[in-house]
Amino acid sequence: MERQLDKTRIPEHIAIIMDGNGRWATERGKKRSYGHQAGVDAVRRITAECTRLGVKFLTLYTFSTENWNRPEDEIAALMGLVLDSLEDETFMKNNVRFRVVGDTERLSEKVQEKLRYTENLTKGNTNMTMVVALSYSSRWEITNAAKRIAQEVKDGKLDINDITEDVFNDNLVTNFMPDPELLIRTGGELRISNYLLWQIAYSELYFCDTYWPDFSEQDLHNAIFDYQQRQRRFGKTEDQVENEE
Repeated sequence: MERQLDKTRIPEHIAIIMDGNGRWATERGKKRSYGHQAGVDAVRRITAECTRLGVKFLTLYTFSTENWNRPEDEIAALMGLVLDSLEDETFMKNNVRFRVVGDTERLSEKVQEKLRYTENLTKGNTNMTMVVALSYSSRWEITNAAKRIAQEVKDGKLDINDITEDVFNDNLVTNFMPDPELLIRTGGELRISNYLLWQIAYSELYFCDTYWPDFSEQDLHNAIFDYQQRQRRFGKTEDQVENEE
């Protein structure tokens, strides 16, 4: 499949909902934490492969604000895996910059310190930026952006008539990166789960049944190949797009 990819049309930004860790483990008679550990290994594989292909931004849905409702032992295991995953050499070996988006104040101080350390350590890396959405939800992000804009209007720093899509986008926690061209969800579910709702307005969506721990480089190639077969029209007609090419 890789030979069929158009290397000039690799998505600049791929976002992934990494679903299926728990079900993968349950089907093997293991605890859900075992699946999350296997999911970390998949992150390492896919990060390296995205870097090799020339992807510039990879955003991974790691832990949603809704996930705080899970059993405490599973949350503790997940946070431990976050710390463990930041200990490896994936970032430096692949020249990858690490960024985090989300309500990180809800995380333990130990996790927050490690996130800050890794962001600072990798800030000079230039091959790709890997963004982890941790304690994140799109409604949380949009609500907080609206609050910041409302405060600027209240303080007289912004006229209400000057609020544009660009102004709103600048107040999102993801304002440092372009919108995803491709959103991948593993695990067979067909929903977005409160993830990058503003940013994926015109993203191409790809769903597959493969559980995240089994998601391979070949699966990634399949998703990118499928993306490359689509015509991205952004509201225009097919003829308009073809005349622009």
